[in-house]
Amino acid sequence: MKDIHQSYWRSIDFDQMLAEHPIGDDFVAFATSVSRDALRAHQNKLFLRCVARAWQIPFYQRLWGAAGIEPGDIRSIDDLPRLPMFSKSDIMESLKLAPPFGDFAGFESYPADQKPPAIMHTTSGTTGDPQVLLFGPKSREVQNLLLARSFRFQGLRPDDVIHSVYGHGMINGGHYVREALTHWTSATFMSAGTGVETRSLQQVELMKRFKATVIAGFADYVKKLADVARDNGIEPGRDIPLRMISGQLGREDKAVMKEVWGVDQCFDWYGVGDTGLIAGEGPDQDGLYVHEDAHYVELCDIDTGAPVADGELGDMVVTCLFKDDLYPIIRFNTHDVSRRLTGKSSIGIQYDRIAGFLGRSDNMVKIRGINIFPHGVGAMLEEFDAFAGEFICLARRDQTGRDSFVVVAETTAPEAAYADVARAFGEALKRKIGIEVEVELTCKGATAARTQIDVRQKPIRLIDERK
Repeated sequence: MKDIHQSYWRSIDFDQMLAEHPIGDDFVAFATSVSRDALRAHQNKLFLRCVARAWQIPFYQRLWGAAGIEPGDIRSIDDLPRLPMFSKSDIMESLKLAPPFGDFAGFESYPADQKPPAIMHTTSGTTGDPQVLLFGPKSREVQNLLLARSFRFQGLRPDDVIHSVYGHGMINGGHYVREALTHWTSATFMSAGTGVETRSLQQVELMKRFKATVIAGFADYVKKLADVARDNGIEPGRDIPLRMISGQLGREDKAVMKEVWGVDQCFDWYGVGDTGLIAGEGPDQDGLYVHEDAHYVELCDIDTGAPVADGELGDMVVTCLFKDDLYPIIRFNTHDVSRRLTGKSSIGIQYDRIAGFLGRSDNMVKIRGINIFPHGVGAMLEEFDAFAGEFICLARRDQTGRDSFVVVAETTAPEAAYADVARAFGEALKRKIGIEVEVELTCKGATAARTQIDVRQKPIRLIDERK
């Protein structure tokens, strides 16, 4: 039998990749000297390559055909607004139509002896079946390069020891960060993962032993590790020489992060599982630079989909200009909200800047980096006889900037049993969602005023008190 396997590394043209997406000093030189016209021409070349690939894939044939688009209609990136957006719900529908991998990757367009290696991850599947994430070698390594580029741009040094608290398993995050930093930097990488994977006390002991200088992760857990360290006689700054924190900090208070760890530099970056890093802060810490050589980002009105003016809030709609192997991404509505910043970069970077993640436009809520779908909470509690079927979720933020997720659930249990029932509910929700959930119990009918279930066709399931 003939061996027709393909090699991951030999599937990639690294010279072409680095020419199209420079890193390190080459990136800074490009991003500070490129004209907007030249950048647009670069984007257009890569975009048309992605469009040609998308036409080979049933998902796009169906999506674009339903909108009346035919091959040849899209001749430049100026035509991008003619194409329909798609979102997670469309990907989930694709998975139903063609299980288990959907019809959005494009496997069927490759001859058997030319199929590229595929990297598969999934989302957490909070409210049901997880979404499949698929990457070919070329697109995976560009994603890795972009994240490493951002870390290096922020000041990561070859002698740094990086402690990462991004999770692993089927979830993309921890693997993505590990690959980016081990493939594209000279720093030493510590793959600690979440507190479930490596106990928090063990994490700070490892950071002390190996003299960690950088933490990569979500803000809330990074702050918790500082408390764990001090509670166990380990002093940040003295015992752990941390100098930099980089992760998806969102609206977290950087001042708190700097205080608890004694660091000067805290950097935010933004991306989603499908796309990888889209934008990240630079050394000026004045907004997040969109990596426009690799992504085209539209800010669109949440209701109409029309472009919004600079400075106005809108959905981030992303086109990945490098994904021309598996799972092209053209006009993906992340439903994450941001706004484009005005004014010029103080350090001469010619790329657009955004304010970063400012919230969700749909029903999903992000708590400490975890995506939670409030409408799915009811299904998670259906296993309990004591659950009365109605609930409302609350997103809260305390004075330290810590976000919490509260589920107010109606119950048929007697009040004397509330503590035990709340504990059982909380344990089930933590297991299924991935973070601690506060549970408040109430009697049947008590949530109606807030859910407006008696007057609305679709009851309210989330109140975000952080705004």
